[in-house]
Amino acid sequence: MRLGALSGSGVRFFVAVSLFGGLILAGCRSPEQFREKADKVADKIIAQKQEEAVGKTEPLEIERPSDILRRRLIADQNLPVSSAASLGTDELKPIPHWPKDTYPPETHSPDANIPVEPNETLKLSLVDVLQIAAHNSPDYQTQKEQVFSTALSLDSQRHRFQNIFSAGTDSQVNMTTGGATRTTTTNGASAGVDRLLKNGAAISAALTVDLLNLLTQGGASSLGLGADTSVSIPLLRGAGRHIVTEPLTQAERSVVYALWNFERYKRTFAVNVTTNYLSVLGQMDSLKNSENNYKSAIVSSRISRRQGDAGRLTPIQVDLAVQRELQSRSGWISAQQQLENRLDSFKVLVGLPADALIKLDPCDLEPLRERGNKYVETMKTAYKAVAAETAVSADAPAELIWPSKEDAGPYEVDELVAIKVALENRLDLRVANGRVYDVQRQVIVAADNLRAGLNLGGRARFGGSPGAATARDVGLDLRDGTYSASLGLDLPIDRTSQRNAYRTSLISLEDSTRRVQSLEDQIKTAIRTELRTLLQSRESLKISAQSVVIAENSYKNAMMLLEAGRVQIRDLLDAQDALLRAQNDLTSAIINYRTAELQLQRDLELLTITREGLLQEFSPEEIRHGN
Repeated sequence: MRLGALSGSGVRFFVAVSLFGGLILAGCRSPEQFREKADKVADKIIAQKQEEAVGKTEPLEIERPSDILRRRLIADQNLPVSSAASLGTDELKPIPHWPKDTYPPETHSPDANIPVEPNETLKLSLVDVLQIAAHNSPDYQTQKEQVFSTALSLDSQRHRFQNIFSAGTDSQVNMTTGGATRTTTTNGASAGVDRLLKNGAAISAALTVDLLNLLTQGGASSLGLGADTSVSIPLLRGAGRHIVTEPLTQAERSVVYALWNFERYKRTFAVNVTTNYLSVLGQMDSLKNSENNYKSAIVSSRISRRQGDAGRLTPIQVDLAVQRELQSRSGWISAQQQLENRLDSFKVLVGLPADALIKLDPCDLEPLRERGNKYVETMKTAYKAVAAETAVSADAPAELIWPSKEDAGPYEVDELVAIKVALENRLDLRVANGRVYDVQRQVIVAADNLRAGLNLGGRARFGGSPGAATARDVGLDLRDGTYSASLGLDLPIDRTSQRNAYRTSLISLEDSTRRVQSLEDQIKTAIRTELRTLLQSRESLKISAQSVVIAENSYKNAMMLLEAGRVQIRDLLDAQDALLRAQNDLTSAIINYRTAELQLQRDLELLTITREGLLQEFSPEEIRHGN
C-alpha cells in the first residue's frame, strides 16, 4: 500500500499543515502557561498523596500574598528596609529578558483581617500569632515549598513512562563548485514519539518529510516522506518492572515522606510558637513583679530613712535599704530589657519584623494563672490548718511522701500506654521505617547491576528522507522498508564500581535499621522525660504556690514588726526578695507545666494543626481507654 498514491498531493499538504500546526501550538505557550500547568499538576499530586498519607486534603499554597501582616506592618509603621526584596517578589523590578509571566499571582492572606493602625502598637493574641506564623514565617514557607518541589519531582518521574512527543524542522543550503556551480536546498520537518514501558522496553517512532516540496506540491528540491521506528528490550540487567520503575517508586514514596515530615513540622512549629509566646507572657509577669518589688523597695527605703531620722535605725541599716532600692531599680530595668529581647526574638520566629510595634495579650496567661491561684488558695488553707495543729516533735522521724497522682493533670497518662501510642503514631518513625524498605529496594537494584547486559533491539525504516531525489520517495510504502534486529551482550567482566556500590548498599541497609532503632529509643526517652517533667512541674507548681503564701505572710509580718521596731531592716528586705522569687517561680512553674503538656501531645503525634495553623488538643481519655 502506497500512502502517496492513495492520498496524493492533498494528503501531503494535510500532513505539512498538521505538522506546522502542531509546531505553532507547541511554540505559542507562554512561560506563565507552563507555570500554571506545573502548579495544577503539583496540586493534584499533593491532594492525592495527602489522602494517602494523612487521610485528609487541604490546599498547600506556596505563593506569599502581598497583604501578609509582615508587609502591612512595614508599610503602616514606616519600618526601614534594605531593598524591594524585603517586601516580596511582586515588588521586584523586572530585569532584562524577564519572561512574560504575571508572577507571583495575586492572592489574599488569611491574616489580612487583622487591622493595623499606622504608627500604633498592634496587640496580638495566641490565636492571632499562630495564624500569623503559618503565613509569615520564612521557615514555614520553606517547608511548604519542599513538599511542592517533591511533587514536581514525582511528575517528572511519571512523565518518563508517558508518550514524549518531539517535532522540529531543518533547512540546509548546499553549494557545489568546481566547474558549474550547483545549489541544492533541503527543507525537512520531523515529528516523533518516544515511550518507555514499565517492563523496560523503549519504543521510538519518527516521521520525516520534505517540507518545502509538500508545500509547493512538487516544485523544487527533493521529495521525501519516511518513517523510522525502533524498539529496545533489556533481557538481563535492567530488566523487570521492579528495576525499571524504581525511580518512580521512590518518587511516589518521597512525596508521602515529605507530607509526613511537613505534618510533623507543623506540630513542632506550633508548639514552639506557643511555648515562646508563653515565655514572653511569663517575662511580662516577671516585669510586673519587678515593678511591684521596686515600689516596695522605695517604700522600705522611705520608712528606713524616717526611722533613721528618729534614731530607731542605725545608719548602716538605712544604707542597706537604700542599696536594696537601687538593686530593685536595676532588676526592674533588666526585666524590661529581657522582655524586649524575648519579644524581638518571638517576632522574628513568627515572621514579623523585629522592630515592628507589637505587644502580646496578657489575658492569655489568665487561664494558667487561675490554675496557679487555685493552688495558692489551697496552700493558704493548708497553711492555716498546719499552724493550728500541735507542732510535731523534732525527734519524730522524717517521713518522705512521694507525689500523689490524685491531683495529677489530665495528660499525666500511663507511661507504657503513652509509649505505645507514640510508636504507633509518630510520623518521623514512619518515614524512618519507610527508608529501610527504600534501601532494601536499592540493594536489589545494586545487585541487578552486577549482572550481564543483554539487549534485544529492532528497527524498521520506510520511505525516503529529505535529500533523496527519487520519485519513489514521494510515498510511504510499508511493503518497501528496511528491517533490522540486534542482540547485544555486555559480559560482567569488570564490575568493580558495581561491586562496591552493592557492598555500600548493604552498609546503607544496616545504617537505616540502626536509625530506626535510635529513633525509637529517642521517642521512648522523650516520652518518659516529658511525663517526669509533668510530675516535676506539678510539684514545682504546688511548692511555688506554698512559697508565695509563706513569702506574703513573711513580708506582712516583717513590715508590721519593722514599724514596731522589733526587727531590723534587713529582715524586711530579705522578705521582699523572697516574695519576688516566689512569685516569679510560680509563673515559671505554671508555664513549664503547660509547655510540658503541649510537648507530650506533640511527641505522641496527637496534636491536630488546622489549615489556619491553630492547635487542636486531643482528649486524654481517648488513650486511657485504648481508643
